[in-house]
Amino acid sequence: MKVLKFGGTSVGSAQRMKEVAKLITERGKNIIVLSAMSGTTNTLVEISDYLYKKNVDGAKETVNTLEAKYRRTIDELYATQDFKDKATKEIKACFNYIRSFTKDIFTLFEEKEILAQGELMSTALMTLYLQEQGVNAELIPALDFMRTDKNAEPDTQYIKQKLTALLDKHADAQLFITQGYICRNAYGEIDNLQRGGSDYTASLIGAAINADEIEIWTDIDGMHNNDPRYVSNTQPVDELHFEEAAELAYFGAKILHPTCVLPAKLNNIPVRLLNTMQPEAHGTLIYNSSASCMIKAVAAKDNITAIKIKSGRMLLAYGFLRKVFEIFETYQTPIDMIATSEVGVSVTIDNERNLSHILDDLKKFGTVTIDRDMVIICVVGDLEWQNRGFEARALDALRDIPVRMISYGGSNYNISFLVRKEDKVAALNALSDHLFNNQQ
Repeated sequence: MKVLKFGGTSVGSAQRMKEVAKLITERGKNIIVLSAMSGTTNTLVEISDYLYKKNVDGAKETVNTLEAKYRRTIDELYATQDFKDKATKEIKACFNYIRSFTKDIFTLFEEKEILAQGELMSTALMTLYLQEQGVNAELIPALDFMRTDKNAEPDTQYIKQKLTALLDKHADAQLFITQGYICRNAYGEIDNLQRGGSDYTASLIGAAINADEIEIWTDIDGMHNNDPRYVSNTQPVDELHFEEAAELAYFGAKILHPTCVLPAKLNNIPVRLLNTMQPEAHGTLIYNSSASCMIKAVAAKDNITAIKIKSGRMLLAYGFLRKVFEIFETYQTPIDMIATSEVGVSVTIDNERNLSHILDDLKKFGTVTIDRDMVIICVVGDLEWQNRGFEARALDALRDIPVRMISYGGSNYNISFLVRKEDKVAALNALSDHLFNNQQ
């Protein structure tokens, strides 16, 4: 059995839902994970924002607009009045539930319940459509098996136990439909796996059932070797090691959520990235081995801030780096890159929420300077240090671009460069020309 996850654009309209339904019914008995219809989660966030601000009228107007969109989808999706009525009843219940929050105090707990409605509606619509087509499709609610523990980490034993019981209960079903993104927390409250969490759901389900493969269906034919928004003639990468995929996902390749990789990797379950609009395309296969001695892809992460701490007291002083890192730990701010010398250390962060406090504390140890609006360019492949010349080729590609920092050696799969925002596009194109286009 496989796990197939479809993102919001794949189920973004009645026509797209029909195409996905045809695709999944041709691929055997599998578990199908669906995101909310594209645009829905953003609209639900907007509704929640109105309710936080106690603008009930604004919330109701937005609810009405979104409900009208779903009613149009229902009219286009179903052929019979019976199923139109069933779908309308399901959707109306969700929107009435959202409206119920306009009367009471509104907190983060209520917002999470509202955000869950997007996935509940998309899966209800898909399940009913499949049933109208004569498919024995069973809806298995994620809220009945997907749970996090008190540390907000997936409760894998609970997930496996509950999911297995649900699958056994409906063993005669041809297809199983469930929601991505949403879950319950350790206290039984409706929660979620954060943005991109549908990928995570698929990976957790795959691990729980020891799936043959996890397929992530989006609107692009696999993970490309560069960002097609800025670089022409990019190509999908045929194969990636899990570590390579994790590096690319973290450093900007939006097609795959970084959290998706770990459960699949630990359980040795291949992940395949596929295109709903081109289902015949090979896509990208991610697994625990991959072609060696190759540079595979380039990605970029925006909105980076570089911080340099310069101090004569660092010279031969043990404990200096520990004190610096403790400051970032205190303010729960992860570090992306680090470079050190005898008299200074440079780090990068992608979250400025506590920057002023961090800078105040760092100034106790030396002179502090910052560079904003920076970009991390990540070059990924088989970059073990014994492989001669790969890092030199990447450096040579950027010979005309000012590089603020370089990180190499922390991973066998990644070399990263910190450049200015205005040099990003030139850097991506230079790397493509030098690393990929010259090989053709």
